[in-house]
Amino acid sequence: MNFYLIDDDPNILNILKLIITNRRLGIVCGTGSTGIEGLEDIRVLKPDIVIVDLLMPEMDGISFVEKARPLLDGTAFIMLSQVSSKDMISSAYEAGIEFFIQKPINSVEVETVIQKVSSSLTMQRTLHKMQNIFMEDLHPQPGRNTEDPASAFPETSSALTAVLQRLGIIGDIGCKDIITIVEYLTSRPGQMNEATLNELCSKFSDSPKSMEQRIRRTANAGLVNLAHLGLEDYGNEIFIEYANTLYNFEQVRREMDYIRGRSEKHGNVKIRNFLNALVVYSMNN
Repeated sequence: MNFYLIDDDPNILNILKLIITNRRLGIVCGTGSTGIEGLEDIRVLKPDIVIVDLLMPEMDGISFVEKARPLLDGTAFIMLSQVSSKDMISSAYEAGIEFFIQKPINSVEVETVIQKVSSSLTMQRTLHKMQNIFMEDLHPQPGRNTEDPASAFPETSSALTAVLQRLGIIGDIGCKDIITIVEYLTSRPGQMNEATLNELCSKFSDSPKSMEQRIRRTANAGLVNLAHLGLEDYGNEIFIEYANTLYNFEQVRREMDYIRGRSEKHGNVKIRNFLNALVVYSMNN
C-alpha cells in the first residue's frame, strides 16, 4: 500500500512515517502540510491510503476529504485528530473516511487501524475484480478453459456463517437461503450477472418469490444491525469492515439517520452487491 500523509505538524508526519516503514505497513509516497498541497500531490501520486489531520490551516481535514474523494477512485482516508466530539467524528465519516485515530498517536493503534483499512481496501478491490470475472464468464473467449470452477473452491459454509453471525442475522429465517445461493454462486461465478435473484431462487424453491423475500429481509436486517452498531460506536470493527463492502456506506448512513429521526427514508440494500461480496468473503476466508 502507498500512503500520503497530511499534517501541519512535522513531528506527526515523522512519527507516522516511522510507524509505516518500521512495521512494514507500506510505502510513504509523499507528505504535505496543508490540504491544498495535498490535493495537488494526490492527483499525481494516486496513493492507496491518505492519512489526514482534521484541524489544519487553510483547509480542514473534512473539507479535504470531500474534495479529494472525487479525484481518487478506490483510495481510503484515515483521519487524525485530538477532537473527541461525536458530531465532528460523525461529520468525518459522512465525508467518506474509513477510520478515525485520536491524538496523541499510539503506534499500536495506528498499526491496527492501518491493517484494518488495508484489509477492507483489499476486499473491495477483490470484489471489483470478481465482478469483472463474473462478466467475463458470461462471454468466455474461444479456447478458454470452461470447466466447472466448483472444484477450485473449498466448502464455504463456515466462512459464510462467521460473516452472518457478525452481522447478527445468523438466526434469521433467510440465513439458510443466503448460504444456499452464495454457495451456488461460488461454484458458478457467472450466474449472478446472468440470472435474476428470482431465477436463482427458482432453482432451490417451489416458491422463489418467498425465498427472495426472505433473503431481502435478512440482508436488510443486517443493514439495520450495522446502523445501530455505527450509532453506538463509529469505530466498531464490524461496522468498519462491512458498512462499505457488504453494503453501501451511504445507505448505512441513511438508515442511521432514520433511526435517529433525521430521515423519513430507510437505507436500502443492493442485493446483487450484497451476495457478490459474500461470495468474495467465502472464497477468501
